[in-house]
Amino acid sequence: MDPDIVSLWITLRLAFVTTLVLIIVGTPLAWWLSQSKGFTRNIVEPLVALPIVLPPTVVGFYLLIVFSPTSLPGQVWQSVTGSTLAFSFPGLVVGSIIYSLPFYVQPLQVAFSNLRRELIEAAATLGAGPMDRFFNLIVPLCRRGFIIAICLSFAHTVGEFGIVLMIGGNLPDETRVLSIALFDHVEALDYDRAHVIASGLLIFSFVLLFTLYSLDRQWQKTPVGERSS
Repeated sequence: MDPDIVSLWITLRLAFVTTLVLIIVGTPLAWWLSQSKGFTRNIVEPLVALPIVLPPTVVGFYLLIVFSPTSLPGQVWQSVTGSTLAFSFPGLVVGSIIYSLPFYVQPLQVAFSNLRRELIEAAATLGAGPMDRFFNLIVPLCRRGFIIAICLSFAHTVGEFGIVLMIGGNLPDETRVLSIALFDHVEALDYDRAHVIASGLLIFSFVLLFTLYSLDRQWQKTPVGERSS
């Protein structure tokens, strides 16, 4: 099979798994950040946002140390799986989750913060439990926030380069994602294949943003009483 097709598959699988884990982990975190007023939030919130301003190579460097067999997490992983966490697909997933976390949490946190509290209180008064309120009231009202969070985190994972190179290297059929394949083609002066990958990523990014902006304009035209946050 063409190595670039394999890289495409690895990239899509990485983005899908990362986004799925972010939905599971990031949703309660976004809810907690939107509701908490304590000192702990003042510490957690900038930690979540740190990857936005921190160079990906810095995050990758420290994750590489954590993944090392000489560290406790690396030792535990190696004893359980028989392989190292660094330069592996699971290592890429962990790194992508950390680096894409703010792109999922922040849009959802804003959506949760804009919820009308009286609606949730009314549902509780009518006997709806916490899970019932969340899935049948909060999720539909925050649909727009979920869509933006999922799309941004997926796209950010697809386009990531620095952190995956640091912790995953360039292993064919294992950690060679599209961004690294593009770098390899440019380094080899194979501009024809580089153009194919680069233009594909460019079109994907444009279509995604075009869709999000179109949905946002449509939402803005929706009557206030019918809107979701």
